[in-house]
Amino acid sequence: MGATDRDPQPALGTLKVDRVTAAEPRPRDAVRAEIREFLSTRRARITPEQAGLPTYGNDRRRVPGLRREEAALLVGVSPQYYIRLERGDATGVSESVIDGIAHALRLDDAERAHLLDLLRTAGAPARARTRRTPSPTRVRPTIHRLLEAMPTVPAVVMNGRLDVLAANHLGRLLFSPWYDTDQPVNNARLVFLDPRATSLFRDWEAVANDTVALLRAEAGRNPYDRALSDLVGELSTRSEDFRVRWAAHDVRIHNTGLKKLRHAVVGDLDLPFESLPLEPSTSTNLVTYLPEPGTPTHDALALLASWATSETAAAHRAPADEQGR
Repeated sequence: MGATDRDPQPALGTLKVDRVTAAEPRPRDAVRAEIREFLSTRRARITPEQAGLPTYGNDRRRVPGLRREEAALLVGVSPQYYIRLERGDATGVSESVIDGIAHALRLDDAERAHLLDLLRTAGAPARARTRRTPSPTRVRPTIHRLLEAMPTVPAVVMNGRLDVLAANHLGRLLFSPWYDTDQPVNNARLVFLDPRATSLFRDWEAVANDTVALLRAEAGRNPYDRALSDLVGELSTRSEDFRVRWAAHDVRIHNTGLKKLRHAVVGDLDLPFESLPLEPSTSTNLVTYLPEPGTPTHDALALLASWATSETAAAHRAPADEQGR
């Protein structure tokens, strides 16, 4: 392999839990393995009956779901071509073939985008693979001012690794004591490594599934992000719950939804959220929590906002009082 074909960091698809003793695959091989695993898990979800294919009584299958040859038939390509594609060996895959795969394997928008990311990476020159922009670790001053200009709306900025880059005062109070710290906060570590997470998130199972699906999608967009690789390795080593979910290869677009929290001060909250992209070339998002007017959650959040406003006013008065003495 020439020097231009090397990449300084591993891809995330076949990450080994034992990062010391296990040899990591070459970057392109790792992405190809990710394509194979992703497509094979999608095939396994669909039975021949669901796909409208004939079955026979003595048709004994070693694995659930569709065989590769059956998937090829549904996509409209030769079995040889489909096998090469699933191995990550096919380059220049046409839009019609992508559409055929999405239809045959019933991929949703997030899964289709993930497959495109993987195929693009597998077919890219090594130099292009090394120039991927990692998730940012800070936000612009104007974004900080925007956050503080929303005193009645909890707001948080997160990158694709789920690092919390910024939060306004109400956002920190909403997730206190986790966000009320000067130390870096990562939502995935909070969900899987903090034993208090099951008390904070009333629907912890759904939150855990969404968290892994978001990280898996980010791994497809940016498979050579060293910080993301290290995070996945840490979580895989320390959490069986994470390991099982990571192996499922599920991905998700998570732009809106409902977050169910149990707050220590104001009790249970059902918070609709919106996740708005801040950067066109990255997956950094502004997440806001906006309850329906007139609901108990709206009243509880108003109480929390009032408390936040009074605390902020008291903090601003304190220096003035000190100067007046």
